Amino acid sequence: MALAVACIAWTITHEEVLSEARDYCLEQSHHGRSLLRRKFFYLFTCEYCFSHYVAAFFVGITRYKLLYQDWRGYIIGGFALVWVANQYMSLYGRLRLDLKKERVEIGKEQKEAEIRRVQAETVKQKQSKPAA
Repeated sequence: MALAVACIAWTITHEEVLSEARDYCLEQSHHGRSLLRRKFFYLFTCEYCFSHYVAAFFVGITRYKLLYQDWRGYIIGGFALVWVANQYMSLYGRLRLDLKKERVEIGKEQKEAEIRRVQAETVKQKQSKPAA
């Protein structure tokens, strides 16, 4: 269940598919007329904040309880779910960062190799031309 919470929270707060809605929420979170409006729209830009609401939704529909069979089980279960979901999101964020860094390094190496190839061809052309 934590994986589902993490997936929904990450998708809404980070992925490009919802960027227009997120940009609107970001604008409203900075320039909304009231404090309540700014805080409401901020929820959709922060994966940690939003994961609390997604976890509460899942706890509500699944009746997930942890340690206790009364209302305390819902609270503990909800916060545990948020904690695990945020661990997943942190891990995923780190993985994406590493992959992006790797792509940038590969692109840099490819450009350097192309520059060396062009320089080698230039030197070869200069050497093959007869001296006048």
